[in-house]
Amino acid sequence: MNRPLNVVRLQLVNKMTYIWIPLLILVGAWVLSMGIYAMLAGNGVPGPFYGGGSQAPLWYFLVVGIQALTFSFPFSQAMSITRREFFLGTLLTAFLTAAILSTVFLLGGFIEIATGGYGINGYFFLLDWMWAPGWWAAWLIYFAIAMFMFVVGFWAATIYKRWGTIAITLLLVGLGALLVGAMWLIGRLDAWNEVSAWFAAQGSLGLTLWGVLLIAALATTSYLTLRRATP
Repeated sequence: MNRPLNVVRLQLVNKMTYIWIPLLILVGAWVLSMGIYAMLAGNGVPGPFYGGGSQAPLWYFLVVGIQALTFSFPFSQAMSITRREFFLGTLLTAFLTAAILSTVFLLGGFIEIATGGYGINGYFFLLDWMWAPGWWAAWLIYFAIAMFMFVVGFWAATIYKRWGTIAITLLLVGLGALLVGAMWLIGRLDAWNEVSAWFAAQGSLGLTLWGVLLIAALATTSYLTLRRATP
């Protein structure tokens, strides 16, 4: 286990990517959201106010996943770190940083509960659909989203390293075509009501658990591809 932990140390040499930029994005999105909420409240618009600014640092984990491979993998191979050790250590780094960010989101939600949305009924962290099953579910949802974005970025980077630009471009176009095809099929079968009902029945926690399975599948695929990737 010491060698994967050394990979964690290697990844965290660049604290800017893993820690400070996500926190900077989070603070910036919070300040902008609060400014908008304050203007709305000042103009007599009734609350509560909600926004999507809290998604910003979670989306950034897609970039973190890409950089975790492209920046560090060649250096790790020069240090005689095996691909398995690099993979485990990198995922552990993502696990730790996603847990930190999720905890920050959770603490922010508690502050919003205590202050009634900072006194203006404005909410940045406390999104009802995430918090409905409980605070622990909210933490898990935030964590799963961050890990999902990281693994997607890492997965895409392994394919790029293994097969190059054309392969990753064709893969993304193919995935887009599959999505459009699935939407066409649902419309053809007039099954949008059934699909919507299924998503509603799953709820935020159920969808998160499905997401965890997808994270595991993408991580496994990434490892198998990484074994033959060129640094």
